[in-house]
Amino acid sequence: MQTFGQQLINGLSLGSIYALLALGYTMVYGIIKLINFAHGDIYMLGAFWGYYVINQLHFNFIWAMLSAMVFCALLGVIIEYFAYRPLRHSPRITALITAIGVSFLLENGMTYLFTANTRSFPQVIKTVTYHLGGLRISNIQLLILGTACLLMLLLELIIKRTKMGRAMRAVSVDPEAAQLVGININHTISFTFALGSAMAGAAGVLIGLYYNSIDPLMGMTPGIKAFVAAVIGGIGSVPGASVGGFLIGLLETGVQAIGLSAYKDAVVYFVLIVILLVLPAGIFGKKTKEKV
Repeated sequence: MQTFGQQLINGLSLGSIYALLALGYTMVYGIIKLINFAHGDIYMLGAFWGYYVINQLHFNFIWAMLSAMVFCALLGVIIEYFAYRPLRHSPRITALITAIGVSFLLENGMTYLFTANTRSFPQVIKTVTYHLGGLRISNIQLLILGTACLLMLLLELIIKRTKMGRAMRAVSVDPEAAQLVGININHTISFTFALGSAMAGAAGVLIGLYYNSIDPLMGMTPGIKAFVAAVIGGIGSVPGASVGGFLIGLLETGVQAIGLSAYKDAVVYFVLIVILLVLPAGIFGKKTKEKV
């Protein structure tokens, strides 16, 4: 029971980071039906930005994370404007291949500029471990979980309670009708990319604190797992992406706890297949009829 509780704590901490990443995938797909495979690399750039401002500008954790969110939001808008907007009315496969190309460009560009060496992320917060009934939980884990939940709550408020959030929901349902009632499609899509990329930037700084190491290829595997989380939760569903992220985190730590660390990725994809066989639209997804 004690081991179960410990893995639950570890899984929620890791899952909260996957959830932040999955939100970016699900929002972009919900708006323009694009799987943005460069999203994991934006998360990597957020981690490197946090590394730079903490080491060179001596930012504290809060300012490092906020500046990483702003930096990644701007980067997301730039990528959407130059890489995806010109292909908006092209076949989906064209945009998908472009997303993969942008991902490789960011990875190889960072490897060329900063080498592929792993760097130690500066620990701006001293780690303190608390013992509660035989369970160990650190202040870093509490910070990651609390920050991620706060950001997810803010995102939900933006989507449900703001004018731009209503525009996002309208565009995701019917872009042509939204345009007819005066909604600026380009601005709405750019805002969606900015919002999702900001979440990825925050996740990058949080993962740097959690694992204490970053490298230019760090976004590849978490990016794919976050996409899996979005699909499991129901691609296009914001609550689904959050639940999917926590589920993947708990699954990973659970597999490691029983001594199958080498197979943790395989188990994640196996669960994806099983869930899609039972619930093709994901846990929170809605079945939609597609006109042909």
